[in-house]
Amino acid sequence: MDADHPELEALRRKLEQEEQAYASLLAQLDALARWPPPFAGEADLARRINDSWDAPEMPAGGMLARTARDAMAPAIERQVRFNSALVQLLNGHLEESARMRAHIAHLVSTLVQYLQRVLPVMDTRDRVAAGLATTRAELILEAFDRRQEAASRRLEGLLAMRDRLDTLSEEMRALRGGVQPAGGPASPGPAVAADAADGALYVAFENAFRGSRDDIRERLRDYVPLFAGSSPVADLGCGRGEFLELLREAGIEGRGVEGNAHSASACRAAGLDVTHGDLLEYLRRQTNGALGGVFAAQVAEHLPPAVLQAMLREAHRALRPGGVLVLETVNPSSAAGFFDVYIRDLTHERPLHPDTLRFLAAAHGFTDVRIELRSPVDAASRLRPIPAGGLPGPAADALNENIARLNDVLFAPREYALIARR
Repeated sequence: MDADHPELEALRRKLEQEEQAYASLLAQLDALARWPPPFAGEADLARRINDSWDAPEMPAGGMLARTARDAMAPAIERQVRFNSALVQLLNGHLEESARMRAHIAHLVSTLVQYLQRVLPVMDTRDRVAAGLATTRAELILEAFDRRQEAASRRLEGLLAMRDRLDTLSEEMRALRGGVQPAGGPASPGPAVAADAADGALYVAFENAFRGSRDDIRERLRDYVPLFAGSSPVADLGCGRGEFLELLREAGIEGRGVEGNAHSASACRAAGLDVTHGDLLEYLRRQTNGALGGVFAAQVAEHLPPAVLQAMLREAHRALRPGGVLVLETVNPSSAAGFFDVYIRDLTHERPLHPDTLRFLAAAHGFTDVRIELRSPVDAASRLRPIPAGGLPGPAADALNENIARLNDVLFAPREYALIARR
């Protein structure tokens, strides 16, 4: 799991380092808390100093003794004052030292107790935060589900209205087509002619910008092994049928649906099982668990958000357990993908960030959801780093780091595929 999420692995290593530093600091504080006792002779030395600070008395005697005592009296008095001041200083120092040792011991003990409580408090706070985050996520998903249900109901109403309009349009075409001009066969109505022109025009657009049949076959070939043993596979928006041909060559049953009548007709002429129609309606006609795989290349970006979510919901329902879903689309987080690919096609509805599509797939029940980046940009098109010796070391390192970041944004792979399981 960590290999798929390098940021989590980096956080785990950082946590281990911090825990080791925390344990080392706690051990040092425990050592400091064991304050060494004062040296053993300190109390006896203090007693002897206090007992002997006064000057000894001169022995009583005769005239000579009194004369000597009178002569020594000033010196003795100064010595007594000196001894008294020294003893007071030493006593004050000893008392202050004792108070300082007691204060430091109390400080260290309090700090140790605080640090011993920090980790449990942090753990408790993290568990509370995780619990609150889970609750918030559940509330968000619940609100999202309600909005999705409301959007689905509105979509169903719009689809019913569209079906009715399609029916009326067909009736109008039939009426217009039934009026034959004098002297000639019936001509198609203007709506039919416009649809045919649009279909042929978009096929020409794909041929010009998406690539030849051989190019598309090579780009899609890597997806075939994902569907081994997953017959039948529905190819939504199958286009010219390149992926259906690859499935057929691999012995995998494939069925396609294509909204472009020109492309659908060409696929059927090539012997492929392709239906002309709407991909969402096609999925709705499938019974629960009828499909082993669902594939769509360069289709999701053409769908409005409500239709995209309905497609994911119907695909999940139509797939059997373990069935495979693969959606390939343009990578809008790559500047090259967005500007060179996405905005070129006028039929694109909106860009789909990989995180957005992954979230939607998981929200609709798919598991093992992953993103695979595809169509890397040619290395010659990327920004080149500063060669060694071109600039002083720190300047070159900073510039090359910025160049790498720009390359990751400007020249990331142009496309990506969402791969998930039912």
